[in-house]
Amino acid sequence: MSTARALVFVLALTASNVAPAADESAAPPPDAAALNKLSARLALVDLKVDVQALPAGERAALAELIAASKIMDALFLRQVWAGNGTLLLDLIQDRSPLGQARLHAFLQNKGPWLRLDGERPFLPSVGPKSPAANFYPADATKEEVEKWLHALPAPARTAAEGFFTTIRRTPTGALQAIPYSQEYQGELARAAQALRNAAALTQQPTLRAFLQARAAAFLSNDYYDSDVAWMKLDASIEPTIGPYETYEDGWFGAKAAFEAYVSVRDDAETAKLARLAGELQEIENNLPIDPKLRNPKLGAMAPIRVVNQIYGAGDGNKTVLAAAFNLPNDERIIKQVGSKRTMIKNVQQAKFDRVLLPISRIALSPRDRSAVSFDAFFTHILMHELMHGLGPHDTTGPGGKPITVRAAFQQSYGAFEEAKADIAGLFALQFLIDKGVLDRGLEKSVYVTFLASAFRTLRFGGDAHAVGMALQLNTLLDAGAVHVAKDGTFSVDTAKVKQAVRDLTAEIMNLQAAGDGAKAAELLRTRAVVRPEVKAVIARLTKVPIDVEPRFVTAEKLLAERR
Repeated sequence: MSTARALVFVLALTASNVAPAADESAAPPPDAAALNKLSARLALVDLKVDVQALPAGERAALAELIAASKIMDALFLRQVWAGNGTLLLDLIQDRSPLGQARLHAFLQNKGPWLRLDGERPFLPSVGPKSPAANFYPADATKEEVEKWLHALPAPARTAAEGFFTTIRRTPTGALQAIPYSQEYQGELARAAQALRNAAALTQQPTLRAFLQARAAAFLSNDYYDSDVAWMKLDASIEPTIGPYETYEDGWFGAKAAFEAYVSVRDDAETAKLARLAGELQEIENNLPIDPKLRNPKLGAMAPIRVVNQIYGAGDGNKTVLAAAFNLPNDERIIKQVGSKRTMIKNVQQAKFDRVLLPISRIALSPRDRSAVSFDAFFTHILMHELMHGLGPHDTTGPGGKPITVRAAFQQSYGAFEEAKADIAGLFALQFLIDKGVLDRGLEKSVYVTFLASAFRTLRFGGDAHAVGMALQLNTLLDAGAVHVAKDGTFSVDTAKVKQAVRDLTAEIMNLQAAGDGAKAAELLRTRAVVRPEVKAVIARLTKVPIDVEPRFVTAEKLLAERR
């Protein structure tokens, strides 16, 4: 990892805090050899995309988008921990083998905690990672923030609980909400200028409209118009840049982290999958829940984009790469204009080749291994993203007040929502197979590939996807839909799996509709535990990478041309 590449992360990391006290009872930090072994769990892959067919202006616009994305990287580091900037500068200056190993691990994990190992620190004098990240005062408690939020008048509380504010202390020690546009003013101004530069270079009207709107949003803190413009984006270049996912906020799951994906659209694959978006209303109408809980009119036909990624940054490039995403998360946008599903084909292919196939040869019974296919892997990821937009999104809070499921579940929301999208994605695929929209020959492959991918996901540590997958796999085991052979390999019981998938889809969606956050947390505590027979398989996967680490080859060439 070169010093030049590392330095781009320093942009915007101006805050510095004293590191939290280390836990003296913890194991000593890993040495260079141990750190390199941990980092090697992510297989290096070159992400190359052919952009030569694009006009020169569009390639120049891509370079500006990559420049803006590098600022998202720096902002995300700052959101993870206020001490990251100072720490990164120290690591860059250490040219020893240990220093370079630590720098590599830092850049993979976006901080000094190993995300695949329960967030344990890999540096001395660094204590536990705060679940509050750097969204709330370091000396605050969750209870103090909750009490303050509940005492605010409605408009102020909405802003304070929103995606795009941090909570800080006034000079007198009181709490206050600070808009991102103020908290990150200088950095966002530079990112906005890069987006305006890209807008001036492109000849594609919807791309120009989005870039101009997102540049304005960085400065105004109002992302509504730019989210609508992003939903309407119809261009060869597909950028996603800004504050989106809320997983980093371990207190309330409310604060959006900065990320970026710079991609080009795969027109042929997009055309093949777009027709599935037209099936969403019928899938919603047949969900295994009370008809009163179904949405009789989804916001809009969900756009589906298949892309090949050129660059990723911030929350979009931390340890485990996203294979797809479903955005925006703003319920207002989802209700009014829907959400967009973006499938990242070149990343998915890399995961399938380098991770999933090797896992299947170890985890699955010999009779099931041949059923694992990229088509099933790709299509289930698509349905996973589509299903985020279906099912209950609103519930009733204290005093009968309408609230979102996200607000009701708080820290449990991420794991439950990922589990819902996974299992309901299987339900939806079976529905489309039975209807004849998808080929019947895909049926067994869907379930077997999902089972192999379960072990891939479970290796993600405390990630919401991994916790949600533990809940699913344990439920399928209890239902007899998945069997464990005497040799420790796993297989699907095709006679039982359909009903088990249907039942779990209903259980999760009914719990979301009820808004019972306490029951959700208890269910995760008791059922989302990795069982011994599953641990035994995971223990045999030590030579299989957990995920892939991208080298953005095409992006670096585009940036070189920009200079």
